[in-house]
Amino acid sequence: MFKFTSSEVRDLIIAFVVISLCFAIASAGRDISGILSILPIVMVGVGAGFILHELGHKFVSMKYGYWAEFKLWPQGLIFALITSFFGFVFAAPGAVYTYANHMTDEINGKISIAGPIVNIILALVFLGIATMIYPSALYSESSALIFIICATGYSINSFLAVFNLLPIGNLDGSKVLTWNFGIWLVTIAIAAILTGLSMTIGVQNIVRLILGF
Repeated sequence: MFKFTSSEVRDLIIAFVVISLCFAIASAGRDISGILSILPIVMVGVGAGFILHELGHKFVSMKYGYWAEFKLWPQGLIFALITSFFGFVFAAPGAVYTYANHMTDEINGKISIAGPIVNIILALVFLGIATMIYPSALYSESSALIFIICATGYSINSFLAVFNLLPIGNLDGSKVLTWNFGIWLVTIAIAAILTGLSMTIGVQNIVRLILGF
């Protein structure tokens, strides 16, 4: 059963708002009106991606009988804000801490990979919705808005997946790699392909290729 402390809820909300702002700044630069206009769209992708990523860690931790709690990392938030002004986001606002006297590399790896897998699934869900809505988005403003939201959600979640799977520092990738090299390689390859397509040809062209336009 999921249980949250009041401080955990507070930390999740703060991290969600600040990271959403960071991605908006990275997309719009120093254009205040641009940041404000894209912020609600970004918040959907970040909200789903960030919150569910952390809940993925928490759910698997508690599945194994451990207490797990998200804690904010203020220095990480500040660094994310700084990097956003250079056009990218080093997203490390905090982490779910699992409290256990002993944990095997396998369990630690499974807990760690849960977050990036959530992001990969969300990216594919957003891409699927974007593909379904695209034909009507060509002539409907409301459908066009949904498409933009889903395209942004795809881009953000694919990026979050590949970023967190990097085998550096305390990121998820280090723990997954320690547990199982093959699983880490396949997972980061999928995330990298999704991110690479988003950054090179763009979501609209991905959808057009899927639909055969």
